Amino acid sequence: MLLPIARQTADDLALRVHLALDALRRGAGSMTDAQTLTQVMLLTGFLAESGFGSATGEQLSAAERAVSAVFDIGRETGKWRLDEAGFSLFAMIATNYDRQLHSAPLWAITDASERLDRFTAGMSYQTPVRKRA
Repeated sequence: MLLPIARQTADDLALRVHLALDALRRGAGSMTDAQTLTQVMLLTGFLAESGFGSATGEQLSAAERAVSAVFDIGRETGKWRLDEAGFSLFAMIATNYDRQLHSAPLWAITDASERLDRFTAGMSYQTPVRKRA
């Protein structure tokens, strides 16, 4: 749990994000691609909160607004596209996520994934405060 995940696993997870990002940049995306970017945005923030990588609240808020626009327009028109500003934001997030996957220990990635699951289920996703001895 103290070591990073296997390199091949990290590469596979990162590739999925980059493919979704590229599809949305080209206007050939889907709801699944927008969901993938949303999940990565949250995971990146959770990992940064745990001390792995960096993501500012301002950056994540801007990314949330960008992906919300993708969902709104996609549902309305059937065209799933990320504008240039949104692409730039998510390109930085995807790069940060790559670094996090290759350097964060398994416990941090597992914790972030569990928080994402709780968030998706509508439950409290905040990390509980741990008692110190």
